Amino acid sequence: MRALLSGFAVWLLMGSQALHAQAISNSDLANLIEDHWEIRLKRSPVLATSLGDRRYDDTLGSLSLSAMDKAKARYEDVLNGLKELDPSKLNGSDQLNYDLFEQELERDIASLSQPQRSILFNRFAGWHISFANLVDRVPFFALADYESYIARLNDFSRYNAEGIATTRWAIKNKYVQPCEAMQGYGRTISAQITTQPEQSRFWEPFKTPLASVDPQLWKGLKARARTASEDRVMPALQLWADVFTREYMAACAENVGADDLPGGDTYYAERIKRYTTLDMLARQIHQTGLSEVSRIRREMRAVIDDARFNGSFQDFQAYLRTDPKFYAATPEALLERVAYIAKQADGALPTLFGRLPRMPYTVKPIPDAIAEGNTTAYYEQPSGDGTRAGVYRVNLTALDQRPLYELEALTLHEAVPGHHLQIALQQELKDLPNFRRFGGYTAFIEGWGLYAERLGLEMGFYKDPYSNFGRLSYEMWRACRLVVDTGLHALGWTRQQAIDFMADNTALSAANIEAEVDRYITWPGQALAYKLGEIKIRDLRAFAEKTLGDAFDLRAFHDALLAEGALPLTTLDKRMRGWVEAQTAP
Repeated sequence: MRALLSGFAVWLLMGSQALHAQAISNSDLANLIEDHWEIRLKRSPVLATSLGDRRYDDTLGSLSLSAMDKAKARYEDVLNGLKELDPSKLNGSDQLNYDLFEQELERDIASLSQPQRSILFNRFAGWHISFANLVDRVPFFALADYESYIARLNDFSRYNAEGIATTRWAIKNKYVQPCEAMQGYGRTISAQITTQPEQSRFWEPFKTPLASVDPQLWKGLKARARTASEDRVMPALQLWADVFTREYMAACAENVGADDLPGGDTYYAERIKRYTTLDMLARQIHQTGLSEVSRIRREMRAVIDDARFNGSFQDFQAYLRTDPKFYAATPEALLERVAYIAKQADGALPTLFGRLPRMPYTVKPIPDAIAEGNTTAYYEQPSGDGTRAGVYRVNLTALDQRPLYELEALTLHEAVPGHHLQIALQQELKDLPNFRRFGGYTAFIEGWGLYAERLGLEMGFYKDPYSNFGRLSYEMWRACRLVVDTGLHALGWTRQQAIDFMADNTALSAANIEAEVDRYITWPGQALAYKLGEIKIRDLRAFAEKTLGDAFDLRAFHDALLAEGALPLTTLDKRMRGWVEAQTAP
């Protein structure tokens, strides 16, 4: 990578006045983008390590407000420099890079301008959870990897102290999460605390000796790791557990809506824009959600009739939620079922795509320390340097709340043709600048994941009415998000009102519904991305099929859709309509 004193960084040292005398050449766009990527990696050292850049391996970054201020100022400088370029002289590829880079900077500046930036955690995430997952995000191939990991164990006390300081500022200024949704969150901290380092998740890298390291040196590494755990990590976690229990939960918010926070209306509008990439109002999204709920409800009724079930919609829901045949008896049985579905999906991919990723993925449980109360599953993307595969994580707790009829839709979303296929392909687009290869837009990424669930109909899945109902229930789940998220954060809904709406319209278990609603409450706007992104992708496919008729090629359509990585929905719309027009040209 270029040194920080290249290109635009030189201008940062000289000051902005020089720009007004002589504009930066258009050829400097790549340097400008690359220099900003350097800034981003330095701010996010764990990301840098996961992408193969080892310069910042001894630190975890910063959680301080002052660091956020500095980042915001740097981003504003970069944006000012970008606007000195003349985009009209750029070619098509650079024009797209310019537009996306500008949007990314504006998006990040908007987020860093909100005082809600001081809210560092939600119901399923937090700095202690990210730190516990460090063992899955960094490599352990050589002695230097273990040295770096021990350095980060020692750095956690500082990192944790910064997180607590920022959280105390948030408490003082009333930027806090709602009480109802954060009940039980303290267990995600206390579950990490132990007097026996060998029993902690942090010890996993030291369970198997590194063959290339002398036994005495390995013994010394383990001793240092044990000391770091006992003297730095565990005391810091205990401090955070005490602060959360005694200070945070004593000051948590009574109401659940983001609009009840100071400046909440502005904040929620920014969240909508960030996660959907669309200029939509909360009430518009709410109405879109209600329309989708009505449509999917009719399709679900048809599936119930196909199952020859004698009873109401609510009776069918109760049947699915309570009959033991729909649930795995053991965690191993659930994981085996997931793995089998994943391999079936792998085999169907060539019928839908002309280009497939080289990077594989694996299936693993969500770690025990964070599994309870967590979401049903999630995906961890591969490392950028090809040293770690993608991971499809499955929750193996509360088996009576993990119905088997949902597993096909879940697996297609999280693994292939969903997140793994899209993200791994994007990482392999070597001509894209790094901020596009390793970044993206939630509406595209999650919209593709939901669209991938529907592709199961063309891949040989959902052969029985129960799994098909599970698919529709998952689609209904995402439609309900449009209603519930906007209801909670803009229309005055209560937590129970959101739970009741989800229970009335989906076959999700009670535990999943409560976990999901708490997620929406503590992570405003993110849940809107799924359905709005999927609607756009389906609309574009329908347009292509209608316009091209018999000439429509699904594999070519999918390849074109994924060829530029994740895009804002308006950009995707323009690009794919142009692609369709190009297919009709003589």
